[in-house]
Amino acid sequence: MKEYAGKILMLVENNYPDDPRVKNEAETLTSSGYKVTVLALKGDGEKNREVINNVVVYRIPTITLFNKTHKYDANFLQIAWSNVKSIIGYICEYFYFTTISSLVSLYILIKEGFDVVHAHNPPDTLFIVGGFYKLFGKKFVFDHHDLSPELYLSRFKKNGGIIHKLLMVAEKINLKLADVVIATNESYKLVEIERCKIDPGKIFIVRNGPREDRIMTGSRDIELEKMGKYILVYVGEMGPQDGVDYLLRALYHLVFNIGRKDIFCLIIGKGDSMAVLKDLSEKLNLNEYVKFTGYVSDEDLVRYLSTADICLDPNPSNPLNDVSTWIKVMEYMAMGKPIISFDLKETRYSAQEAAVFVPPNDIVEFANAIKYLLENPDIRIQKGKYGKIRVNEELMWPIVSKNLLNAYSKLFN
Repeated sequence: MKEYAGKILMLVENNYPDDPRVKNEAETLTSSGYKVTVLALKGDGEKNREVINNVVVYRIPTITLFNKTHKYDANFLQIAWSNVKSIIGYICEYFYFTTISSLVSLYILIKEGFDVVHAHNPPDTLFIVGGFYKLFGKKFVFDHHDLSPELYLSRFKKNGGIIHKLLMVAEKINLKLADVVIATNESYKLVEIERCKIDPGKIFIVRNGPREDRIMTGSRDIELEKMGKYILVYVGEMGPQDGVDYLLRALYHLVFNIGRKDIFCLIIGKGDSMAVLKDLSEKLNLNEYVKFTGYVSDEDLVRYLSTADICLDPNPSNPLNDVSTWIKVMEYMAMGKPIISFDLKETRYSAQEAAVFVPPNDIVEFANAIKYLLENPDIRIQKGKYGKIRVNEELMWPIVSKNLLNAYSKLFN
């Protein structure tokens, strides 16, 4: 029987291997001598169990309760009802994933074995699984992807309330129960120390960073080049807090008020808001200038990014985004592309001189920044070169992942 440095069960309420952070962590630990089993959601056409690059993957059916977005021209009552349905939907889906994870993990314990439960949030209810196994001598790692209280405030724009308080409690329970906490940046670590009174010695910062085998300059997209336009690219999630609506309104100003009709924007990814964003794009008469691609393969992503003239990060300022790190920013930089972003604390730390920063949530200035880069090819080249050097020297996954291995070295003493 093969000897392992340790056996790990990762829980993630997302598709695997679509989630790049979870994939990076799982494969890094596997290549370092650990056995990693991932319990994830099942996407269309995916198997219940398979082995991907030596990572054992179990999948459970996905359930989606209610559409969690509303149209951008919705009235107050429609928005309120949509928010109620969204909250109910998330509660039910999180309860479902936590319950099924508890049951399936017992099977995985018998079949594969594990010494550690490594929970990626959200949901913040996975401490139930980790806490249960701690009773039997297992370790618990809390991988703090999102500040859930801030996510709630950002998504539903509500100040406090019972749900916000419950999320604060759940966050603290996860952090207190965890033997090791994985934070994505210094801002998260500060919250963990100051708000939740966590011992800094058990917090390890593992920043989001691209892998060279996922992001490397490739051939350009012939069909896009035939258009004879400047290519703009957005990559990422499309939820209410992700700012793609800000991007669309900025593009409207760029095209119809500034008069730059020589652009075409690819919006790559998926999310709860895709349908309403497509509807908004049509209402703004942007269909000639915008294409929603949905989820694409790594090969297609590299081809689109290789063709891009400018990459876009429209995350607006809100309680979550102000302190979060976006892997798309590092992927843009790894491809040597100039970036336009709202001026957010952690985004500025990541991109530095690779980006043009504009006042938060100002769509007119966002459009003006696109115009500025379009008119200054030398600046585009300069910022692209700076970003590529910064990523290669400081932010690539092999560099930032060292703390993940340090965390597990501490965990297994």
